[in-house]
Amino acid sequence: MTTVTAPGAPRTRLARLAADHIAALQQGYVADRPHAVAALARLRRGAGREARQLPDLWALIDTGPLHETPDGARPLSESELVRAEDALHVALTLYALHQQSRSAGMHQADRPDRRRGLGAAVRRMMKPGEIDDPVHKRLVRAGTAPDLATLAQRLRGIVVLLRREGIELDYALLAGQLYTWQWPGGADVVRREWGRSFHAWRDKPKNGSRPSAADAATDSGTSSSTDTDKDAS
Repeated sequence: MTTVTAPGAPRTRLARLAADHIAALQQGYVADRPHAVAALARLRRGAGREARQLPDLWALIDTGPLHETPDGARPLSESELVRAEDALHVALTLYALHQQSRSAGMHQADRPDRRRGLGAAVRRMMKPGEIDDPVHKRLVRAGTAPDLATLAQRLRGIVVLLRREGIELDYALLAGQLYTWQWPGGADVVRREWGRSFHAWRDKPKNGSRPSAADAATDSGTSSSTDTDKDAS
């Protein structure tokens, strides 16, 4: 089995492309640039829907880099390209939904000291030391989705809750997981990753103190996480 974290691996290349796309969109949206605001409004319409259902979004999602071959890598096969393109569509449209009316960037990279994987994000919605069954069941249902279309719909419900709570998610990581999900045995791999992320989240830092409001703002890349009505519709 190919290591998905190798520099030239399809999953790694896809995650890097998703990060580049979202970084540009997020920077423009937070700065209230009309082009980015309009782009996210269009992308939101695709959240929970298959890429082939919305051809008008194809121009917004540049998959060209997937057809390029980095040094030391090989060209992606047709099946790899299709899966990567579908995963990118789901990740970007879910991000657009998550970012709606939020002035702080909702995409944040997952780090050992700031967990931003899907499992950790779901865990953050729960009270410290408690497992909220309805919220946890949403993650479990997503984990048992039979196909990518169903998974996208179930993730949409989770993203709506994350947006309400102002909880960030690493969408580059998610894009890679959505790619892996589509391969035989891939769903098991991703479920394990979500499970580890869920259990790795800790409400308090190791020193026992909560991060300050200033730390939280810095981590989000902005001084405010309040809502904005620039695209509330």
